[in-house]
Amino acid sequence: MLTPLQQQAMAPPPLCPVFDEARWLRVLFTISDTEQWLQEQQVQHLYHLPLKHHKKLLRKSWYLGASTLAHIVERHYYKISRHPATGKFTIDIPYIIAYIRDAFQQQPEPIPQSSNLQRVWDAGEPIGYDDKGNTVSVLTVVSDAAGRIITAFPGYINHPLI
Repeated sequence: MLTPLQQQAMAPPPLCPVFDEARWLRVLFTISDTEQWLQEQQVQHLYHLPLKHHKKLLRKSWYLGASTLAHIVERHYYKISRHPATGKFTIDIPYIIAYIRDAFQQQPEPIPQSSNLQRVWDAGEPIGYDDKGNTVSVLTVVSDAAGRIITAFPGYINHPLI
C-alpha cells in the first residue's frame, strides 16, 4: 500500500482552476489579428522604397523582416552613431536593401562554429567600411538555414557568429 506522500507524487497535476478559456481565446485571436496586420504593414512599408523586385525580399527562402532591417540600419548605417566598432554602410538605404536582395544570387556558405549561413556579394563599388575602418565593396548577409535574414553588413565576418 502506498503512503499518502507516494500517492500525491503519482497523482496527475491539478488543472489550473482559474483558466478562463473564453478570455484566453479572445487574446489569442487578438494577437493573431495584430500579427497579421503588422505583417501586412511591413510588406507595404517595404513597397514604399524606390526599389524594383520587392517580392524577392519577402520569399520564404530569403526573408527580410522589419525588425531585421531596423537592426541592420541601427547597427550598420553611417547616419546612426550607435555601435561605433562595427562596419557601416555609407550608401543610401534603398541601395542597402537592393544589395541585400541581390546577394541572394550567391551560394550560401556555412559560417564556422555556427548553424547560420552567409552570402558574400561584391557590389563592384565602395558601399561602406568594415569594422577595422577599411573601405569595402563587399556585403555579407547572414541568414538562418530557412533563409530568414539575421543581419547584413559591409565587409567580411572576422569572428564566428553563433
